[in-house]
Amino acid sequence: MLKKALVALGMVLVLQSVFALCLVSALQLLVLRSTPFGVTGASPVVNAVASKVSLDTRSYADESAVMEAIGQSKLYGAYLPGQASDTLIVVPAKSFFGRVELEAAFEDAAKKLDRPLTVKTVKPLPKYDRLGGVSGLLLIPLLIGGYLAAVLLLKATRTAAAPWHVAMLVGYSAVGALLTDLIAGPGIGAYSNSRFWPLLPCFILIAASVSLAAAAFQRLLGPAGTLVVATLFIIVGGSAAGGVGITLLPDYWQHLGAVFPPQHAITLVRNVIYFNGNNITTPLIVLGLYALAGGIVIGYLGRWRPVKRVGAAAPADTPDAATDAPAARPKPAVRVLVALAIAAVMQCLFTVNYISSAHEPVATDMPFGTTGQSPLLAATRQNLSLKVTQYPNEQAAKDAIDRAEIYGALIPGQSSNTLLVVPTLSDVAPLDLAANFEVAAKKLGQPLSVQQYAPHPLAKKDPFGLVESLMLVPLLVGGYMASTMLRTVTGSATGRRRLTALLGFSVLAGLAVNLVVGPWLQGYPLEKFWIVWPILSLIVAVVALVAAVLQKLLGAAGTLVTVIVVMLFGNPSSGGANGVPYLPAFWRDIGPFLPPRNAYILLRNTIYFDGHGTTQALVVLLVYLAVPAIALALLDRFRTPEIPVTRETEAEATALTVPVGGLP
Repeated sequence: MLKKALVALGMVLVLQSVFALCLVSALQLLVLRSTPFGVTGASPVVNAVASKVSLDTRSYADESAVMEAIGQSKLYGAYLPGQASDTLIVVPAKSFFGRVELEAAFEDAAKKLDRPLTVKTVKPLPKYDRLGGVSGLLLIPLLIGGYLAAVLLLKATRTAAAPWHVAMLVGYSAVGALLTDLIAGPGIGAYSNSRFWPLLPCFILIAASVSLAAAAFQRLLGPAGTLVVATLFIIVGGSAAGGVGITLLPDYWQHLGAVFPPQHAITLVRNVIYFNGNNITTPLIVLGLYALAGGIVIGYLGRWRPVKRVGAAAPADTPDAATDAPAARPKPAVRVLVALAIAAVMQCLFTVNYISSAHEPVATDMPFGTTGQSPLLAATRQNLSLKVTQYPNEQAAKDAIDRAEIYGALIPGQSSNTLLVVPTLSDVAPLDLAANFEVAAKKLGQPLSVQQYAPHPLAKKDPFGLVESLMLVPLLVGGYMASTMLRTVTGSATGRRRLTALLGFSVLAGLAVNLVVGPWLQGYPLEKFWIVWPILSLIVAVVALVAAVLQKLLGAAGTLVTVIVVMLFGNPSSGGANGVPYLPAFWRDIGPFLPPRNAYILLRNTIYFDGHGTTQALVVLLVYLAVPAIALALLDRFRTPEIPVTRETEAEATALTVPVGGLP
C-alpha cells in the first residue's frame, strides 16, 4: 500500500511539474516571433524595427491590398511609407499584446529616425472584449465540456466507447455548444449577437472533436485514455492554444500547438467573431479530422470487436442484486442522461464564471496616488475609475507603491507632470494609466512624462508579470489531484499517514514547481527562490487538505466540490495578472474568502514587494491549512464511518481534476 501511494503521488508530482513547465514556458515571454507583417515599400523604420523584432515582412502593392489581407486575417499589422509621413496599421483583433509591441517598437524607431508617424487601428477590439481574450475564454468550457461528457458517459455505461456513443457525444456537443452560445452571447454579451448562429456550428465541432477523441482513447487505452486526452489536449495543447496571439508563442509551441485542437479552435472562433469567417479552412479540416477519426475508431472497434467493459459489474447487473433490490440502481438510460446533465451543468458553470469574470476587464476604483491638484487627474477620471489618495510628496507616493498600495501616482510639477506606473502590480494598469493620462495631457496641452517604477523590476523573461498567475494553476490542480489519487490507491479518505503524506507531497511539489519556474525558466528573480518555495508548498497543502476533508465527508463528490470552490469560483476571482480592480463586483467581493486570490497576492507581493501587504493573505491561507488539518486528525482519531471507495469511481474523479486549470 505504501508503495502504491508513493507511485500515485509521484505521478501527480510529474504531471504538476509538466503542467507548470508547459504553461509558463509557453506564455512567460510574449514577444513577436516571425510575425506576418505587411509593407508597401522600403523604409528605414521597418529595417530598424526588424533588427529587434522578428517580423515576416510581406510586400503589397498598395494600402488597398494590405487592407484586404488584414480582412482575411493574414497580417498582424502593416507599414505604409509616405512622402511626408508614414502610417502604421495595427490589428488588435489579431493580438492585443502584439499590437502593444508593434506600436511601441515602430513609434520608438520613427522617433529616433525623425520620421513622422501616424498610427491607424483596424479591426479594433470592442469594450466587451478589450483585451481580445474572449476566444480563449470560450475555449475553456468547450474543451472541458467535451472531455467531461466522454468521461461521465464511460462512468454511466461502464462501456468504453460503444458505437452508439458517437451519436450521444455528438448530441451532447450540440446541446453543450448551444448552452455556451446562449450564455456567452445573449446572456453575458461577450460578443455581438450577430455572431450567435455563425459560432454555433463552430462550438459543436470543437466540443465534438474533443469528446469523440477522448472516447476513442478510452476505447484504445481504457480509463487511462481520459488522462492521456487531458494531458495532450488540455495541458499541452491548451498551453499552445495562442489565445494571446499565436506568433507571440515560442516557435516550438507554435508548431506543437498546430498538432492539437485548441490552437485551431482559437483561430476558428477568433476569425468568425472578428474576421467574418475568413481563413478558417485549416481549423475546420483539423478539428473535423479529430472528430472523424474518433468516430471511426469508436465505430470500427465497437462493431467488429467485443464492447470493452470497464470496472466491476454494476450492482444491478449481478444476480443477487437483481433478486434482492431490483430498483436499487437506475436504468441505463437514466444513468446516461444524469451523467450528461452533470457535464452540461459543469460546462455552463465554466462558461458563466470564466467569461463573466474576465471578458471585459475594466478597472473600478483603481487605487491611485497624487501629490497635488491637477486638471490632468480630473480629466482622466472621466474615463478611468480611480480611487485617489493624496500624498505629501513624491517619496511618500513611492513608499506607498513599495507597499503595493497603489497602482500608480501623478506627480504634478510647475513645468511638467510625471506619471508613475507599476508594472509589477498589473499587466494592464500601466497601459490604461498611460493611455488615459496621455489623452488628457494632449487635450489640455500639458506636458507629461510616463515612468515605470517598482521596488523590484520584473524578471527579464516575464516582461508582462504573468508568471505568478501562470504557476498558480498547476499548484491548485496538483493539490486536489494528490488528495484524490491518495484516496484512490489507499481506499480511504483518512488514515494515520494521510495527513503526513499530503504535507510531505506539498513540500516536494512546491520544490518541483519552484525549480521549474525559477532556475529552469527564470520566471522570477532567483534571489527569491528560498522564500518562494515554502509559499508554493503552502498553496499546494491548503488545497490538498481541503480536498481531503471534503472527500472524507462527501466521498468522490468531495473532489467535484473542491473543483467548484477552488477553480470555478476561486480562480476567476483571484484577479491574476490584471489585478483585483479589473474584476466585476461579485468576483471582487468573494475573492478574499477563497484560497486562490490570497495565494496569488502572497506570491506576487513576496517576490516583487518584499512581503508588504501579505498579512491578510497569509492569515487566510494558514486558516485554510490549520482547520482541515485538525479536522483530518479528529476524523482519523474518532474513526468516523467511511464512505465506500471504489477504484473505478475514484479513478474517474481523478480524471475530472486534470483539465480544470483554466486556459490562458
